[in-house]
Amino acid sequence: MLEHSRKIELEQMAHRMRLAAIELAHRAGKKGAHLGGALSAIEIMAALYGYAMNISYDNRMAPDRDRFLLSKGHGTLAYYPALFEAGLLSKDILERFEENGGPLPGQPVRNLELGIDTSSGSLGMGLSIGVGLALAAKRQNRKNYVYVLLGDGECNEGTVWEAAMSAVHFSTERLIAIVDCNHMQSDGNCEEVFHTAPLERMWQGFGWNTCIVNGHDVGEICDALDHCKEAKEPSVILAQTVKGKGVSFAENAKGWHHGILTDELYKQAMSEVCHGNI
Repeated sequence: MLEHSRKIELEQMAHRMRLAAIELAHRAGKKGAHLGGALSAIEIMAALYGYAMNISYDNRMAPDRDRFLLSKGHGTLAYYPALFEAGLLSKDILERFEENGGPLPGQPVRNLELGIDTSSGSLGMGLSIGVGLALAAKRQNRKNYVYVLLGDGECNEGTVWEAAMSAVHFSTERLIAIVDCNHMQSDGNCEEVFHTAPLERMWQGFGWNTCIVNGHDVGEICDALDHCKEAKEPSVILAQTVKGKGVSFAENAKGWHHGILTDELYKQAMSEVCHGNI
């Protein structure tokens, strides 16, 4: 179980990341930004980059480093602040979010120097890449882990389940998927847009080690990640989250899948996060 002092450190990291996400969304101006689906994933990213992953500035090019793939490519406002917290991005680079021709577009572009392992944006692709990376590591006798963050809406994509079958077939036990289950996608509530069987049953049916956590509790997430490392099959963590977590006007609001953070809304969001109990 995660030590209390360590949990406090990760909660503080997540708090800084949430503030950074709002700041970057505001900097984007009229371009807008994908804020809602980033705020739901903040604690997940803090647990990965602040606790679970073997990744640092010094080993960012090493073959045996852990890999992270942001399959839900619109989650960069959680991803880039995590890279900054882990020492992989400088403040100057972070502040170039969505700059024309800059290194940090709204959806990530592969840049190993900055710790970004793959390009994404077209949903449903990340898990397939993750299976390939995990299989390559296994065949080369490397012990690194591969982590993939998906959205629950993204799990409507058939390629996700092809990859899920492949992962079990090839016994890629060092592959760990996390699903940001915020129950929303760009068109609305996931169940209303496309009703499926419960995700837990689906992943278990494909042969994955499966667990459910509170996706805003870094302690639960870290404990689940530790548990997954003991599994003999690929693992998935279903993180129950709130889209737009911490910002009242963005919570569970499909309009904040992508939106423009005006000066007034920026001040409100910063105030709520600074004084809120997340």
